[in-house]
Amino acid sequence: MTDQVVKETVKGHKRLERNVTLMAVATFLTVTIGGIVEIAPLFWIDNTIEKVDGMRPYTPLELAGRDIYIREGCYTCHSQMIRPFKDEVERYGHYSLAAESMYDHPFQWGSKRTGPDLARVGGRYSDEWHVQHLKNPQDVVPESVMPQYGFLAEADLSIADPAANLTALRRVGVPYSDEQIEKAEADLKLQADPAGNAADLAARYPKSQVRDYDGNPARLTEMDALVAYLQMLGTLVDVDSAAAQEELATEKGR
Repeated sequence: MTDQVVKETVKGHKRLERNVTLMAVATFLTVTIGGIVEIAPLFWIDNTIEKVDGMRPYTPLELAGRDIYIREGCYTCHSQMIRPFKDEVERYGHYSLAAESMYDHPFQWGSKRTGPDLARVGGRYSDEWHVQHLKNPQDVVPESVMPQYGFLAEADLSIADPAANLTALRRVGVPYSDEQIEKAEADLKLQADPAGNAADLAARYPKSQVRDYDGNPARLTEMDALVAYLQMLGTLVDVDSAAAQEELATEKGR
């Protein structure tokens, strides 16, 4: 490169850097080209997330609990993404797989943690522990800064149209069947009924848990829904075999 070419190049850069409009246009074009290069190939891949055995859509009650979890801002302090680092795996369990969030709209991944990660909290504590923790967190974790959510146990769960919720999710790719949509309202009540037919619900939602969650079987409350959601997290997939399956699929795609 000759001295003249170098001088012209430097002159051009100075002009670009001093002109806000030109800099904005150049930045936009650079980001656009980079975005296309990253995103466009995904449209030619049959499935960007490999399905793993055990994954299923949320039951109507779990879905209601998840909506409450988001409504109350729980995601601002608790992530649901265990990263593949030794300290995280030792504390929280196997690292999170993309397939475990494939039916989430929106997903709850993130790195902000005031409280512990909840990706594998399901089954780790009893229903009673969760209820007490939500009512008064400091009773079970004295150093907790979490606010109290005791009002959830006093609020009846009111979902205007559970079937419509499932229908909307099916339109964006969640594979709810016609039967699941048709029985959405009945399944919502069935899962929190200790006398409910667990086998009937399990036929539509494998590994679903049927019982009273909040300690008051006479009422279906928001506490029932939230605890049902928390108790499901991380329980659907055999993570060791699923991780191997996902890694194998990644190798084949290279």
